[in-house]
Amino acid sequence: MPRLKQAGREAGNPFANRIFDLLFEDRDPVESPGTATGTPGNWWTVFNIVPDAFKHTTEGFQFYRSKERKLDPKLRELGQTRAGFTVGSQFVFSQHCKASRDVGLTEAQIEAIPHWQVANCYSEIERAVLAYTDALVLQRGRVSDGVFLALKASLSDEEILELTYTTCTYMMHAVMSRALRLEYDDVDDRIVEVPAPGGDSADVMSMVDDNKKGEE
Repeated sequence: MPRLKQAGREAGNPFANRIFDLLFEDRDPVESPGTATGTPGNWWTVFNIVPDAFKHTTEGFQFYRSKERKLDPKLRELGQTRAGFTVGSQFVFSQHCKASRDVGLTEAQIEAIPHWQVANCYSEIERAVLAYTDALVLQRGRVSDGVFLALKASLSDEEILELTYTTCTYMMHAVMSRALRLEYDDVDDRIVEVPAPGGDSADVMSMVDDNKKGEE
C-alpha cells in the first residue's frame, strides 16, 4: 500500500475525475484499482489528495507529449526510461519501456537500456542522450564538456532544454514513486541484515582478525 492516503472520486476534484474516467472507466480508483497497463493506479489517487499537485503533474505529462515539442520522442523516451532505471524505480522504468516501444524504439534498444554503455544498437546521438541522462541523474548534473558537445553536435538549444527538463522531471517522478511506495515501487527494501545460521551474531571479519592475531 502507498505510504500516504488516497483520494478517489469522493474528493470532488472535477479535473481528477475526468482523468479517472479515462483510466478506470466507471470504477472507483480506490475501491477498484487497476489500469489498462496493469498498474494499480495509485499514483493518481495519492496525488489527488492535493488537487493542484494532481493538475500540475498531469499538465507536465501533456507538456512533454505536446506537438509543440522539438525533441525527437525516441530521444525523450531514452532519457525517461534510463532515468527510471538508474533511480531504481520499477514503475517509471516499466511504463517507459512501453512508451519507448510506442514511439518506435526497437526491442534491442529497450532491452539494452540497463547496459547501454556496451551496446551497439544506438546511434551517436542516442548514446550522447544516454550519457547525458546518467550525468543528470547519477552525477546530479555534473556534465562533462565532452558529453555536452556531443549533444550540441546534433541537437538545438531548445531540444537540449526539453531533454533536460523532461529527464529531470522523470528523475523526480522515480524518486517520489519509490519514497511513497507507489505502483510497482511498493516493495520492501532488500538491503537488510541476513541472520546467521543458528542465530550466531559473530562478525566474520573479527573471526579472521582474531585468527591472524593468533598466528602472530
